[in-house]
Amino acid sequence: MSNILIKTQDEISLMREAGRLLASVFSVLDHFVKAGVTTLEINDFVENYIVNELKSRPASKGQYGYQYVLNSSINEVVCHGVPSPGKKLRERDIVNLDITLEKDGFIADSSKMYMIGDVLPIAKKLVDVTYDAMWKGIACVKPGATIGDIGHAIQSYSEKHGFSVVRDYCGHGIGREMHEDPQILHFGKPNTGITLQEGMVFTIEPMINQGSYKTKQKKDGWTVITRDRKLSAQWEHTILVTSSGFEVLTLRNEEMNTAHN
Repeated sequence: MSNILIKTQDEISLMREAGRLLASVFSVLDHFVKAGVTTLEINDFVENYIVNELKSRPASKGQYGYQYVLNSSINEVVCHGVPSPGKKLRERDIVNLDITLEKDGFIADSSKMYMIGDVLPIAKKLVDVTYDAMWKGIACVKPGATIGDIGHAIQSYSEKHGFSVVRDYCGHGIGREMHEDPQILHFGKPNTGITLQEGMVFTIEPMINQGSYKTKQKKDGWTVITRDRKLSAQWEHTILVTSSGFEVLTLRNEEMNTAHN
């Protein structure tokens, strides 16, 4: 626990604002993401909006040498898909857009799945189950719960629907730094791992695969794909542990009726 930074009320207020701003990015993206748009066009649109409209900083750009403001992970790409001028979204694609935003020294992190056109039924099921699994995990968050409780809720729900949980990547603490302690695994056993306490802030971001949970990294050093080339989906929110449960700092407008604490 010694490496976990418990946020003060002032810090939480700043993180709440960063989360609110990041949620607004997805609201404008909803009208931009469609078939025929390249992932680099999406990247540039988001960068312009964050910098010029929100007067904020895209926290991913320059992090670990990364040149872009978001990850665009299409179909079999699990995470860390790199925007490209040659990669157009096509009908039936599913794509995860993972975006970070820093305002006044604090970072928010969130991702959303987009289904392009009339996707295959299995793709829609995977996207929907992954979203619901994330919320199963979020619902476990409260002081005294454990990280294992979160992982178990996500894993059991996903596997019940015939899907698998990626083991190689996980959620993370967040604040002044994009990646802080603790690590939030999306699989596990109840009553195991670190105990949650009020003031912790971390991401819950399950990556759920249609087939095997095994992944491989491409030669670009970033893009992670499913080893069996089947589909993968991911959703992500930044979560605060409150005195009585949780607060979703990156909650989007369309989700206002979803978050039950």
